[in-house]
Amino acid sequence: MSEKLKIKLSIANRVYPLTIDAHQEEGLRKAAKNIDAMIQQFEQSYSVRDKQDVLAMCALQFASQLEQKSIDKEHVNEHLEEKLDALNKLLQSHLIS
Repeated sequence: MSEKLKIKLSIANRVYPLTIDAHQEEGLRKAAKNIDAMIQQFEQSYSVRDKQDVLAMCALQFASQLEQKSIDKEHVNEHLEEKLDALNKLLQSHLIS
């Protein structure tokens, strides 16, 4: 059974107490740090002061990055599948000859 940890994460000047599996801690801390960095970037670049607007922009940014990675992975997989099909046909043609 996985060891549970109680941690506190600070995001946008609010503290969130969480109970997590030990193996999740590093990822959650890095995510919180990235969110705070993005909040700071949005506040400086766009003079946005409303935390809800900034958090919505952060959520959109992270979600779009995730979706783009998924789309890119699909394209790589399609390209790889095409290459493997071509290689398979080439091998089959040499085996039949």
